Amino acid sequence: MQAQNPKGQTRKETKKLGKDRLERVIDMMKGIEGHTVDPFLLNVDEIIRIIQEYFPTWDQPEELTLDAEAIHHLASVIKLQSEWVKQRSTSLYTDPFLLEEKITQKNKREITQIFLQAWHPIVEQEQITLRSLADALRYWDALVPLRERWEQPAVTEIPIGIATREELADQSILRDEAFSAELERYWSALQTKTQTEGKDGKLHYMDWVSADTYEETVHRAYITSFLVTYGYATLEVIPLEEEIFVMPLQEPSAKLHRQAVSVPITLSFESWQKWKRGEKE
Repeated sequence: MQAQNPKGQTRKETKKLGKDRLERVIDMMKGIEGHTVDPFLLNVDEIIRIIQEYFPTWDQPEELTLDAEAIHHLASVIKLQSEWVKQRSTSLYTDPFLLEEKITQKNKREITQIFLQAWHPIVEQEQITLRSLADALRYWDALVPLRERWEQPAVTEIPIGIATREELADQSILRDEAFSAELERYWSALQTKTQTEGKDGKLHYMDWVSADTYEETVHRAYITSFLVTYGYATLEVIPLEEEIFVMPLQEPSAKLHRQAVSVPITLSFESWQKWKRGEKE
């Protein structure tokens, strides 16, 4: 027959009840340590009483381990409570409910007097005094005259000379040949290339402007825009097939020639590379 305690429980029932209570207490203390529960919601004296009540019952290692775990978490919670009190005391924290209670207990006159005692407005007055005027006069008298402060730097005079065509070409201001002569040369090359490689008197735009280097390709496209503008050639655009053809004229127009519409042509490095590789769309 199992012995019973004064509450009429057997030792086995007491152990089971004690384990359940300690496990619930440990779970609660873990929540406090995880900052999910207010540390002061835990009654430390009550937890100590529960631990003391069931400690004589434990005789197995796992039971003593559970008891030690409860004491460990209890110490952590007490440390959190201590840190909370220290933090609030150093920051002069006052509970908002306590402040509200104090305010509601005072009348308007008392609140006004407290406000006036704590109110320290910052007032600044600025005005011109004899001393400030004297300081200003001394400041202006000490300044260097404007003609000396804003003195123009010395500029070395260089005699006017004449730049040679070679010098302008070296600086990329002029090409090695006159622009009109260059247009004539490209116009003649366009006519020849159209006769040998073109069809129906026209040549595909990329077949005409594409060169060995991207820089030269851009230059040929630049010259071609002037060939069209000045009446040496014209463009034929086929929108559905997204193709552009260049058609050289037999005789340049005497007047400035303009296309009926502006034709923007994109000539990217990638498109030039694809055309050179034969990837013609």
